[in-house]
Amino acid sequence: MNSPDVPRHQIRALHTDTTVTVYQAYTPSIGLPAAREGRFPSSWKRERMTWIKPSYLWMMYRCGWGLKKDQETVLAVEISREGFEWALRDACLSHFRPGVHTDRQTWRQRLAESSARVQWDPERDLRLAPLEHRSLQLGLSGEASRRYADEWTVSITDVTPLVHRVHTLVREGDTAAASRLLPDERPYPIAPEALDHLRPATDA
Repeated sequence: MNSPDVPRHQIRALHTDTTVTVYQAYTPSIGLPAAREGRFPSSWKRERMTWIKPSYLWMMYRCGWGLKKDQETVLAVEISREGFEWALRDACLSHFRPGVHTDRQTWRQRLAESSARVQWDPERDLRLAPLEHRSLQLGLSGEASRRYADEWTVSITDVTPLVHRVHTLVREGDTAAASRLLPDERPYPIAPEALDHLRPATDA
């Protein structure tokens, strides 16, 4: 999985012709009604920043296989590709990068104007060890957060039982069986130049 052929900054996700799946983890009081109703409940604060992760294993790292407090319900949220790409176009890197931004003031202004932001964190393997290539984390606030909850979401599935099953197999040392249960995350089909504002120009 830690292959030199994988570009350092690349979006990989489970996707169809019209949708892309991202992951989040919530307390059951939010996660269970969201999965049951197929939309986020009123208790889900639409004005707050929310982070979505196309990488299943990065989500497992973040929520500790659904064992961390207030992250016990793991959701697979299928959203429209149109919405996902709108957020990417609007997004700004969460940290200043000289290879992307002309200066810090320009970056700060862009960050303040954007309702989405991007971080690239080390991708994870089945044992949640860091890999060399990066995983996209997409933060949504304001307009992007509201659109995510009320316009882009196609379906919400509680995948917690699967998460626990994969975790059990990993702990038992059966990584081959665990790997077979992972979602088929493939490179997301987007023009390389569409991500130029979100990664150094020298990265593939």
